[in-house]
Amino acid sequence: MRWQKLPASPPAAPANIACIAKLRAITMTTTDLPWPSNTALRAHAKRHEQLQVSELLSADRGRPADFHCHAAGIDLDYSRQLLDVPAREALIALVAETDLASAREAMFEGASINHTEQRAVLHTLLRAQTPPSGLTTEFAEIQQCLQDQQAWVDAVNSGQHRGFEDQPMTDIVNIGIGGSDLGPRMVVQALTPYHQQLQVHFCANIDPADLDTTLSTLNPATTLFIICSKTFSTEETLQNAAAARRWLLAAAPDPSAVAQHFLAVSTNLDAVAEFGIPADNVLPLWNWVGGRYSLWSAVGWSIAFAIGNAGFKQLLAGAQAMDEHFRNTPAADNMPIIMSLLELWSVNYQGGSNQAVIPYDHHLGRLPAFLQQLSMESNGKRVTNDGTTVGYATAPVLWGEEGSNGQHSFHQLLHQGTLLCPVDFILPLTSHSDDKDRHRRLVAHCIAQGQALTQGRDLQASEDSLIQRGTPQDEAKVLAPHLVIPGNRSCSTLTCQQLTPHALGALIALYEHKTFCSGHLWQINAFDQWGVELGKELSANVSEAMQGGTSSGALDTAAQALLERWQQP
Repeated sequence: MRWQKLPASPPAAPANIACIAKLRAITMTTTDLPWPSNTALRAHAKRHEQLQVSELLSADRGRPADFHCHAAGIDLDYSRQLLDVPAREALIALVAETDLASAREAMFEGASINHTEQRAVLHTLLRAQTPPSGLTTEFAEIQQCLQDQQAWVDAVNSGQHRGFEDQPMTDIVNIGIGGSDLGPRMVVQALTPYHQQLQVHFCANIDPADLDTTLSTLNPATTLFIICSKTFSTEETLQNAAAARRWLLAAAPDPSAVAQHFLAVSTNLDAVAEFGIPADNVLPLWNWVGGRYSLWSAVGWSIAFAIGNAGFKQLLAGAQAMDEHFRNTPAADNMPIIMSLLELWSVNYQGGSNQAVIPYDHHLGRLPAFLQQLSMESNGKRVTNDGTTVGYATAPVLWGEEGSNGQHSFHQLLHQGTLLCPVDFILPLTSHSDDKDRHRRLVAHCIAQGQALTQGRDLQASEDSLIQRGTPQDEAKVLAPHLVIPGNRSCSTLTCQQLTPHALGALIALYEHKTFCSGHLWQINAFDQWGVELGKELSANVSEAMQGGTSSGALDTAAQALLERWQQP
């Protein structure tokens, strides 16, 4: 098919440096941040408008080794970030200026750094090998919980624990939402090659289709449910749990079957007992474990059922190895700190409003969704720790998809769109599959995408490419601007040798600590989530009005109109 000649030639594409500078100017936050290094960083950002990553790479063949971190089996190559050595030094200066080290120690030592809820933040203690001196009681409780969890996993996997028809369990259904779903669901999918005999399923959405679809192929006599709700009051979880109980009792001869087929992770033993779950079937979840950091706790029960106790211990060990790196490594080589500084460099000095995470591993397909909650629920804040409205951007919008699927959808925007979007590529270097050729091609795609973001393609190269395809020269000149790719767009690549439980644990902990560092540098509380409360409160009003209650007066006119539309036959 021949290209149709267009009626007029568009103007030549702007130089890539000018194009990127213009995009940054559109979205860049100009309000100063409260750091002594801010002035220097602003000057570096202005100077970087004239820099190109490709030139930084060609001028220094040692750059990939210099712009590199290694920790807990994970390698970070950030040599494709639009960042030179002086700017990096200015960023690292923020670590001392903001006393990040003291904040880090406060977290590990159990201080109440979640000051709006007066809570410690101790997800790191869940995977610690030894406790800090002031946390021996909490550590002992964790170890007891872990032993009880392991005993249940052994009993179910061995067939010792049986259902109401005296059959061994074949399926586990985890019912939770938010942190009680996203983390365990992501990990169970990611570690598919390590699954044992039990099939593990997840239900979170209050939409009946979610649970109905999950249960449609299961046998009540061989299904075990885990209800994850710290307070045992989360509406979506309790509604789904009640529906699951009805499904079970429609097949079971006696209500006592609930005790054989339901486990719970909760602190509300009275509500759990009223549901029909005995205390021996319940594991605790402490208030110093935030939901989005809870997969290391009993919330990860479903993970242990899927990959076994040994696999779960390896997951914890990988996270603990990253904890040790984060706690003890100088800032210049500290992977979570470097990733946090790159995030701030992008958001506050280069106009980046979003961040893509693209794992080149099919089993990591749920990782972007998990990281959305981790990042945006943690740092999607508008006031500082003292309640003052921030005058600068905080958390970027995080999104992504597994590679190479994304190449055939949103990579168009990454390469030619008007949004600046830094990318984290995540790449296991070896596959669990025996098809090494296809995995080699997958790796090639990942490497090539990073180079394409950096290198781009100018107007002359675009025209030459068209001519090489057989396009007449006059047509090639008209079409060439449409093929121009500005390049000079930042990305990092995280690699591990293989996606094992240990490697996944380290990867998750890496992003947890990055999130903590960014929250500290932005002077916000990364561990509360008050923004989700209003919608829950209003939902109760709407629900009451739908049932003929008196809350309709609390609805605005738009909500009332939608309610009336719903009520129409």
